[in-house]
Amino acid sequence: MNLTEYLSAEWRPALGCTEPAAVAYAACLAAGQGKGEPRMARLVLDARTYKNCHAVGIPNSGHQTGVLWALALGAVLPDPALGLQIFESVTPEALLRASRLLDRGALHVEVDATCTDLHIDCSVTCEGGMGRAVLEQEHTRLVRLEADGVAVPLTSNPSGSNAPDRVREQVGTMSLADLVALAGTATEADRARLREGVALNLAMAEHCVGHLPAHFVPGVGADPWLRIPRLVSAGVLGRMSGEPMTVMSLAGSGNKGITVAVAMALWGRQAGHAEARIEEALALACLLTTATTHRLGTLSAICGASNAAGIGIAVGLVHLGGGGLARMDLAIHNMVGNLAGLICDGAKIGCAMKAMTGVEAAFRAATLALAGFGIPATDGIVGADGMASLNNLGRLAQRGMAGADTEILDIMQAKLGQA
Repeated sequence: MNLTEYLSAEWRPALGCTEPAAVAYAACLAAGQGKGEPRMARLVLDARTYKNCHAVGIPNSGHQTGVLWALALGAVLPDPALGLQIFESVTPEALLRASRLLDRGALHVEVDATCTDLHIDCSVTCEGGMGRAVLEQEHTRLVRLEADGVAVPLTSNPSGSNAPDRVREQVGTMSLADLVALAGTATEADRARLREGVALNLAMAEHCVGHLPAHFVPGVGADPWLRIPRLVSAGVLGRMSGEPMTVMSLAGSGNKGITVAVAMALWGRQAGHAEARIEEALALACLLTTATTHRLGTLSAICGASNAAGIGIAVGLVHLGGGGLARMDLAIHNMVGNLAGLICDGAKIGCAMKAMTGVEAAFRAATLALAGFGIPATDGIVGADGMASLNNLGRLAQRGMAGADTEILDIMQAKLGQA
């Protein structure tokens, strides 16, 4: 694997939250096999995908939210080739057709608590037959397509690559030294792709400053410790509200992409580093975010925007500041020893505050690490080195917090029943 392959799989444009976009993508694929006007749709989700669809805004929908709108819109949209940018094709006519499905009670959503990985199984009954599409592990990884119960050969993925799961596993098994070396191999095309992501994500953040109270985000020239985390918060808030702007997602998450890109680029520029140096540090931050995501899971009981992206930022900033592998280990220890256990209770506007917390923690973790200070391995779940700390964090997320995820889902479903 080279950096170009990595970026192609993990640094990808997305419009709106990735989970409802994936639901709409699956529904669009299924409806395309049924032909004609959709009459009914049935969706089976893993608990964590459901959690991330529960309250998040849908772009171009007139401020609609939630899984039912994602399902209804996907069933009436025309082009699955848009993948995670599928909400670009929402029109007033599509909104009207989707609202009719909701009004008729023709949408049915179930949670399969036995699925531990991302799982989206969508069936759409249309005037001309029934289609089914199944996505697994990754947001656009199509594993089964049916027309009237008969499997359709999967000659290609309509939205592009199936590679993220394989690439994420590769990155997740690399040493910290290997990740640093890989980040240093960026070609000019890789750098252009990184710059594209920074531009998209910074544009989202700056555009959405008005979503927060007046003067909460200070202007250019303000203390970066204050301005940058709050600007990240604005970008995440806008995205969770359904702002119709494409961002560059990272490790399957637009919030991770915004958090890493905005924090790394603005900190580096404020400190006066050359753009080439910032790009290399950004590449490393992305790789560490992916390595952490591999351990936590694509969807996790632990907040990825604060933990995975925060760890990526902390390591990237140490690299930017001239620190070596030992200081990077300390930065990881400082993050794991501080933020472990910050829960994910679904995609929603509250993610903006968690992302802000993650950036603030990353700034502290990196600053302390560069000064030679780190939480010692004798503390709690902190490991002997950075990768051991990440492994312990992954164990906590995958095994230790399984019960917490169940309780979170029960609370959310109870709220839905009371609405």
